[in-house]
Amino acid sequence: MKAKERCSWASDPLNAVYHDKEWGRPIHDDKKLFELLTLEGAQAGLSWLTVLKKRSEYRKVFAGFDPKKVAHFDSKIKKQILKNPGVIRNRLKIDSTITNAQAFLRVKQEFGTFDRYIWSFVNHRPIVTRRRSLKDFPARTAISDMMSKDLKRRGFRFVGTTICYAFMQACGLVDDHMATCFVAKSRPSKSKA
Repeated sequence: MKAKERCSWASDPLNAVYHDKEWGRPIHDDKKLFELLTLEGAQAGLSWLTVLKKRSEYRKVFAGFDPKKVAHFDSKIKKQILKNPGVIRNRLKIDSTITNAQAFLRVKQEFGTFDRYIWSFVNHRPIVTRRRSLKDFPARTAISDMMSKDLKRRGFRFVGTTICYAFMQACGLVDDHMATCFVAKSRPSKSKA
């Protein structure tokens, strides 16, 4: 039986499962969006595989990525998280998760849902692309630049344009599979950008 052809970055088994079941699929659940925004920020300077391996522990220590709970984490909880080898123990990244939870709640209050706010950057429709090779994947776009700037203005941290583009790919604002990937072949290929 012939193996499925995937985007070339998904060669590791854990990345392959993530690629096949999650990456590029539109997400509209606020908790899931908060989770991916947090994990993409945690990835800064590291590999996505490192983050995936620690994902279940992140879910435990960050209260299932419930922004209402995370927004109220105090210094005692932060110290406990920093001692946990199951997460990336970077003080700035952990602090940013709490700060981002607070900013996330302000956005929800303003827009009704974070989903409504974040999807407005792509006019509430995924941008579908089909890349020919890894070198064709951009690190950032004009939209990720705008998103980064607006998130920072609203008090978010670890939301540079490259992190925002990876977030857009992760939650399906951009469906960025390679043209040869079996996932791409199973989805419509009408491109918006």
